Amino acid sequence: MAHEQETAMSGAEREGALSAAFIRFAELLTTDYDVIELLHAIALECVELLAVDAAGLLLVDARGELELVASTSEGVDFVEVMQLNAGDGPCIRSFRTGSIISVPDVRAVGTDWAHFRLAAAQRGFASAYAVPLRLRGEAIGSLGLFRRRVGELHGADAAVGQALAALATIAIVQERATRESTILAEQLQRALESRIVIEQAKGVLAESAGVDVEEAFRLLRQHARNHNLNLRAVAERVVDRSLSITGSAGTRSS
Repeated sequence: MAHEQETAMSGAEREGALSAAFIRFAELLTTDYDVIELLHAIALECVELLAVDAAGLLLVDARGELELVASTSEGVDFVEVMQLNAGDGPCIRSFRTGSIISVPDVRAVGTDWAHFRLAAAQRGFASAYAVPLRLRGEAIGSLGLFRRRVGELHGADAAVGQALAALATIAIVQERATRESTILAEQLQRALESRIVIEQAKGVLAESAGVDVEEAFRLLRQHARNHNLNLRAVAERVVDRSLSITGSAGTRSS
């Protein structure tokens, strides 16, 4: 159990295990990784390295809503989903405020989040600790750490928990950046291909209609506007000779 690990693992052992974990994740980040699998691995690493018994990761989606993306147990699933349904709880509050939220005793009376506390206690958790995932000062999710005994998460455990939350943020940011750069590259490639075919069409039309290149381009644009067509589509038809445009902007399709 996690509390046994806390006393059994020396400082040197923890440092070695942490270094090994970060080396593994650093290597993964240089590959074409699955971000959900990596987040799940980070959640599992929390249980291995920290004095906690379970972990869960919430991440904001494209609609701005939090979703559970990784967890280490069905008990955590239940507690995290309960927070999402209630719209509040330590993990939700951590995301909203960008602050670390500690719940040293879920059975404490007269405090916030009664539904969360009841659900956590029912699943055998006695305390919880939530760390925001921050990107340029803005929270994009939260890491929830759950323990089966009462108490705060202190010292090295708290520091390592924050480091793992930062690692999760890096994984998410890099995956998004890769996806966005791929989309941008595809858009640039399409733009380049469109420019090439339009230049080809201008040359074909200039020769066939007996006009200069500038006038040929005007005729291409005029035909596209008059027929509510994409300029590239018109250019492609001019190039493959399935469309003829005359100098007077008349057309003929073959």
